[in-house]
Amino acid sequence: MAKDLSIQTGGKDEGIVINDGWPGYSLDLFNYPTHYSGDLECVYIPHGVIMDRTERLARNIMDDLGGHDTVVLCVLKAGYQFCADLVERIKTLSRNSEHTLPMSVNFIRLKSYVNDQSTEDLHIIGAEDLSFLTGKNVLIVEAIVDTGKTMKTLLKHVEAFRPKNIKVAGLLVKRVTNSSGCLPDYVGFEIPNRFVVGYALDYNEYFRDLNHICVISESGKLKYKV
Repeated sequence: MAKDLSIQTGGKDEGIVINDGWPGYSLDLFNYPTHYSGDLECVYIPHGVIMDRTERLARNIMDDLGGHDTVVLCVLKAGYQFCADLVERIKTLSRNSEHTLPMSVNFIRLKSYVNDQSTEDLHIIGAEDLSFLTGKNVLIVEAIVDTGKTMKTLLKHVEAFRPKNIKVAGLLVKRVTNSSGCLPDYVGFEIPNRFVVGYALDYNEYFRDLNHICVISESGKLKYKV
């Protein structure tokens, strides 16, 4: 591992911790859509690393929830790619083991960002009636958690439908000073407070088509600002 790669591993589900000094990888080392030329600073987490960590999370989830019917609640839009890959890896583990995890998948959408700023105005779309969660194990799959306020609001909403238990899988947890302390049970990566895009994470609906997680450049923010 490169000397300047400031990464340390946490516990079983605490995620891979990327330290503040990590500069990312040069864009020249990877393929990415040419229509984003000049819009990115670096590749922060390569696609292959995301896939390996997702497989590990799938195994951890199987260890905890295997054998129990579970409703996967995918948080759109940013969570769709992580959820699809996570579910696929759980399915693969179920096919190749006597320890299985019966699943159904449902979708809700959260919207709280304007440009690169999180707002207090949270919209929960598609979650008006979640009565099908009553008495069920629920696995919420989210792409990124920063302050945790959005997740806290969602958990309160889901709890109102009296599920048996709730677990949260988050691909990214962002280190911020105003964190509510509401963290996922399963974490892919803990990252510094940088605005990242790709792997379905967007900036005003752009950059979802990137395979890697990248840091957006200031010129990219300006180009796609609304």
